[in-house]
Amino acid sequence: MHEENSLKAMNSGEQKKAIILLSGGLDSITVLALAKQQGYGCYALSFDYGQRHNAELVAAKKIAEKYQVLDHKIIRLGLDSIGGSALTDDHIDVPQSPQEGIPVTYVPARNTIFLSFALGWAEVLNVHDVFIGVNAVDYSGYPDCRPAFIKAFQDMANLATKAGVEGHEIQIHTPLIAMSKAEIIARGIGLGVDYSSTVSCYAADREGRACGSCDACRLRKAGFAALAVSDPTCYQ
Repeated sequence: MHEENSLKAMNSGEQKKAIILLSGGLDSITVLALAKQQGYGCYALSFDYGQRHNAELVAAKKIAEKYQVLDHKIIRLGLDSIGGSALTDDHIDVPQSPQEGIPVTYVPARNTIFLSFALGWAEVLNVHDVFIGVNAVDYSGYPDCRPAFIKAFQDMANLATKAGVEGHEIQIHTPLIAMSKAEIIARGIGLGVDYSSTVSCYAADREGRACGSCDACRLRKAGFAALAVSDPTCYQ
């Protein structure tokens, strides 16, 4: 059904459209570039969810402008009001060394919440494609980045929405889910992505400079090192 909807849009001359979850980080800009390459008109969705800093949102705004998205919404959430994560609770420090198991930087139910908002906006816009930059290879071990979660959410989405019930299948795209960080960066470089404009760090300062030692920074640095290309990240 999804392929039929895309084919109808192409035959009618109408540009296919998608919602891109845009954090302002390395993965999300790559996903946006991939979606644009595939011919999608893109709507960008970002979240001010009570995270430690807004540097990534500043980056997301600039990225959305550069890629000329059709619309960019920043949704305000209050996940800091429940805490439970080093990214939303000032009483929990961001780890500066690898952790075993699911790390304290995991934000409870974050991708479930983000995708739910994307799903609602997709229905309003009559859009059937949602892109998210989750990764299950070079990642911190978050349970809501796994293929099983994405499949379960997509199944739920098509049971719980007017679009799904009426036969207009909603597709959750995860083009990076099986790629290493180096592969993601290489793909982005091939698409002309400027990674100096992104912020991935869990503990960036007000200027968006990265700490260089949190999980996100370590994975990012290792990706550039594996490719033997210059890391454009601005570090503290």
